[in-house]
Amino acid sequence: MTYLESAKNLTGSAAALGGLALTFAGFAGTYWPVVVAGLYGAGALIAPPTRPPAPEFPDPSSQLSALRADLTTLREYLDRVELPPAATALIGSLTKLVDGLLEPGWVSQALAQDPEGVHVLARAVHRDLPESVDAFVRTRWWTRMAPGQQDPEEQLERQLSLLHREVEALVAGLREAEEIRQRSHTRYLEDRGPERNRAWEKEPGKGRPPEP
Repeated sequence: MTYLESAKNLTGSAAALGGLALTFAGFAGTYWPVVVAGLYGAGALIAPPTRPPAPEFPDPSSQLSALRADLTTLREYLDRVELPPAATALIGSLTKLVDGLLEPGWVSQALAQDPEGVHVLARAVHRDLPESVDAFVRTRWWTRMAPGQQDPEEQLERQLSLLHREVEALVAGLREAEEIRQRSHTRYLEDRGPERNRAWEKEPGKGRPPEP
C-alpha cells in the first residue's frame, strides 16, 4: 500500500499511461508492452525518493528550562550536606555563575546558541558537582574510620576549583562573542563613512541613516 501511494509508482504510472497513448496513436506497434513497461520503469527511476520526516528534538530553550529545575534540585541536595567552609564558598560561587547563565532572557538565549556550552553546564549540574560532593562525603567517613594519605577536603576543593574554572571559561567565551559582535558593528560604521551619512540626511523625508 505504501508503494502504491509513493511518488515512484505515481510517476511510473503516469509515464505508462503516456506509453498507452502512444500505442493507441499507432507509434508503439507490436512492441507496445515493452514501451509501456519501459516508460513505467523510467518514470519510477526519475521520481524523487521518499523522504522520511526528520526527527524532532527539544529546542535549546526547553533544555535550559529543564536544567534550571535540575539546578534547584541540586541546591536542595547541597543544602543537606555538611561541607567545609572553603568548599561551601566555592560551591556558592559556582552555582551563582551557573544560575546567571541560566537566567531567562538574552543571556540564556546566547547560551542556547552554544551547544557545547549547554553541554558543559548540564554535565556540571547532572554529574560533576554531585559526584564531587558525594565522593567527598563517602571518603570523609572512611577517613574518620581509618585516616588515609589524601585529605578529602583538599581533593574536594581542587575539584570545585576546576569546575569553577571551566564555567568561567564558558562565560569568557560568551563575552568574547559579544565583543566580536560589537567590534564588527564598529567596523561597519567606520566603513560606511561620514559621506554616506550626510548624503542620506540630505534626501527629502530622511533625517538619519537606516539601522544596521
